[in-house]
Amino acid sequence: MIRAIIIDDEPRGINSLKKMIEIHCPELTIIAECQNAKQALESIKMQRPQLIFLDIAMPGKSGIDMLNELQEIRFEIIFVSAHSQYSIKAFQFSAVDYLLKPVDENLLIHAVHRAVARIGMHGGSGNIDTLFYNLQKIHKPADMKLCISSLKGFQVIQLSDILYCEAVSSYTIFHMLNDQQITASKSIIEYELMLEDNFFCRVHKSYIINLTHVVEYKRGEGGSVLLSNGKEVEVSRRKKEIFLARIKKLFKM
Repeated sequence: MIRAIIIDDEPRGINSLKKMIEIHCPELTIIAECQNAKQALESIKMQRPQLIFLDIAMPGKSGIDMLNELQEIRFEIIFVSAHSQYSIKAFQFSAVDYLLKPVDENLLIHAVHRAVARIGMHGGSGNIDTLFYNLQKIHKPADMKLCISSLKGFQVIQLSDILYCEAVSSYTIFHMLNDQQITASKSIIEYELMLEDNFFCRVHKSYIINLTHVVEYKRGEGGSVLLSNGKEVEVSRRKKEIFLARIKKLFKM
């Protein structure tokens, strides 16, 4: 059983989430319920949970403020909030789950499964440092970092260092500026949805490219793009207009 704590300033929110967990997440046992940061810090110290469900917007100290007071974080976190003003991308890039209230049971189940898998791999939450960094970069999304999940755990990279992503079966290979290649355990469609609002564009069923590294476009039925490292990537006929529109908007052509 995974030991979990619910932290929420609203008793109704605690009770609702607890009932959902009891019904849909039998692998968890709730060992404490806290209504403020002070209670939460004491419970974390005494109970040593493996997972916490953390409301972000609490009176006094927020969930983020509370985490900043901890010397180390040796548990997984699923953030829960009734507010959507926090940058969802900051959480997605950091491989941290973020559930909006009212919590959807299917999203809860998937978030718990991912957290349990991470607990099985490394028993900690090192990606929280990446989240803290990304929350400071909300207004500069191009400067954010990305946690790439792999079979060994995860790696943290700068978005600006990604040249292109390549689909290989159900995996995604990240090709980086330093000639490094990182194989991610997620499919390319998941990264397309995550990166599409930044300087990235899906130009082919097998490729997502960083538009800031495009140095030349060669015309053709779909055409192709030359990237800053000399790599030529095919543009599919179906993606051509989307790619050209994104380039024109980015470079104000």
